[in-house]
This record gives sequence, structure tokens and C-alpha cells, in this order.
Amino acid sequence: MSKLMSPIALRGLTLRNRTVVAPMCQYSAIDGFANDWHMVHLGRFGMGGFGLVILEATGILPEARISYGDLGLWKDEHISPLARIVDFLHGQGAAAGIQLAHAGRKASTPVSWHGPQDLATEEQRRAVGYEHWQPVAPSAESHDPDNPDYQVPAALDRDGIRRVIDGFVAAARRAQTAGFDVVEIHAAHGYLLNQFLSPLANHRTDEYGGSRENRMRLVLEVAEAVRAVWPEDKPLLARLSVSDNAEGGWTIEDSVALARELKARGVDAIDCSSGGLAQGRIKSARAYQVPFAEAVKAGAGIPTMAVGVLGDIQVAETILENGQADFIALARGALDDPNWPLHANRELGGDYTLWPVQTRRVAEYDRVMAQG
Repeated sequence: MSKLMSPIALRGLTLRNRTVVAPMCQYSAIDGFANDWHMVHLGRFGMGGFGLVILEATGILPEARISYGDLGLWKDEHISPLARIVDFLHGQGAAAGIQLAHAGRKASTPVSWHGPQDLATEEQRRAVGYEHWQPVAPSAESHDPDNPDYQVPAALDRDGIRRVIDGFVAAARRAQTAGFDVVEIHAAHGYLLNQFLSPLANHRTDEYGGSRENRMRLVLEVAEAVRAVWPEDKPLLARLSVSDNAEGGWTIEDSVALARELKARGVDAIDCSSGGLAQGRIKSARAYQVPFAEAVKAGAGIPTMAVGVLGDIQVAETILENGQADFIALARGALDDPNWPLHANRELGGDYTLWPVQTRRVAEYDRVMAQG
């Protein structure tokens, strides 16, 4: 069996293979509720053979959302429609994960396809669940002063920080009730926890700012608090922007140090991405973020997930064979081919048993006919 398609265990969870659907915001919820779009969008990845499907950045509080269209898990009423998705994924043999997130100063931004003409009346705004609020952040500084989509946030005080931690804990409890197998803490892409980590966004002078130790404090407090309520046999992941890709910003060495501390607090794997601040840019290319996963894996001794233009099956297999990462995550690649694991399994010498039973015979018949 290929490395890509081999099972892997984290705590009490065994994934059928090492393919992962990375979180992808759909901006299609109203008041945080999952709906039929999310069900079909996510369900097809379970049918497509992925080992783990991670739901999009899900707001732990109403003000934690990137936009008014984000999923939420800040109230019990959100549980039931999410549980329906979890049940379907389980029925297809996939594990279900959810990324818990707080957007910080990147919150309350527009949904790109809803222009002013679509929000002109109260009826139109109500139809899409439009809301607008002031974001919060470590410091009262806009993500990008030159972009009017971003507001100047309010700096979090101690009560606000406590609200954030409690929000992550309550959302993790609800994720357990919904039946999720994995929780991922979102500390990447310029959102709140990443903002606390980065010296480019965090200019506090209290115990949450200044030194690297202080800037790591909130992420570690969140991880510790979530691990305390998340079942012992279920994995906890963290997504990091391993580098800000900007001078004076968060670095690979910083991420290795943070990953060590997260591991000590019960985090089981690091989902390795990069960037997210206005000051940082990196050119996308095939497997361009794999060195981040490799560095964190080697430096912190923790399993890592590689992400970023990894749709080439042979390249993905080689990354795992070389020990550069433990999981291969796709986002746009999964949108392009929701059946990527099914095709990868065949290309790497497997059979059709990964296909859903309803389509397996058709797939086998097509293969026989193609061979003449």
C-alpha cells in the first residue's frame, strides 16, 4: 500500500488514509448556521475518499467571524445542522474535523459577491444575514489601513481575552456534542491568535505582548483550555502560519518553539500554512509550503500536515515517503477534484474498494471497458 493511502492513527482516531480536506470558507451561512450548501459541499469529499474533512473557520463568538456569512458554533442551536454533516461523513468512512476560529481585526469584512446593489434594502440584507460590527484585536491597529474593508479594531482588555478563551472552550464542547472527531485551533492567516503571535500585529505592553513568550501566551492558554474539555481519545490540531513571510515578523524558528509548547499541552499535529498579514507575501507554487511542515516536524518532533498546491499525486506520495510531513491537505485541489483520493489510490496501485458502494461497480466497469 502507498504511504498516501495508508491508515494513520492520532490518539484513538485512525484515519483510513492521509488525505485531508483543508478548511475552506464558503461565506454561505446565515447567523452561523450550516445549511444544504455546506452539506453537499462537504459531503462530496467524504464520498471522494478523503481520510479527514475539516470544516471551514467557524466563529467561536458572533464577533469572531470573518464575515456575516461564516459558520458559527457560539450557541447550542448551531449543533444540529453540523451533526447532520458529521453523520454523513462518518457514513462515507471519513473523519470529521472542525476549525475553531476568531478573525480578530480581520472580522466583519464583506462577502465578495454581495455588492452594494445586493444590500440596498433591509429585505435584501436580511435575506443574506448581513451584519456589521467592530472587530477586536491585540492592538488597536487596522490589518491594512489602505483597504477600507478593514476597520480599526478595539484592543482586547483582560475581560475580552477571557471571553475569547471561554469562547473556544464552549465551541469545543459543542463540537463534541455534534460528533466531530477532530478540533483544529486556527492560529494562522493573520487572524486573532496569529495577530497575538506576530510582532507586526501585537504591540501590547502587558503579559500578552513584547517577548515571544508573552506573544505565545494566548495561543497556549487556548490550547490548554480546549484540551482540558476535548475528549482524551480525540486529536487536537493547531493551524499555524509558520512564517509571516515579512521582515520583522513571526519566523519558522518561532513556530518550532511554539509547536514544542503546543505538543507539551496535548496538541497532536500542526497544520502548516503561512502568511496572512498585509506586510507578508509569498509566491504560490507547487508544494511551496512543504518546507514549513518539514521544519516544524523535525524541530518540534510533532506530526505535521502539508498544504499548498499539492494536487500532484506522485509529489504528495514523495513528500510522505521522505518524511517531510505526515498528512497531505488539499483545498482548491479538492474543489477541482473531489474524488482526488479515489484517483490517487488507483494511480498508486490500489483497487476500487475506496469508492462508495453505489458507484464502485460502475467505476470497475469503466476500467474494464477502457482496457478493451
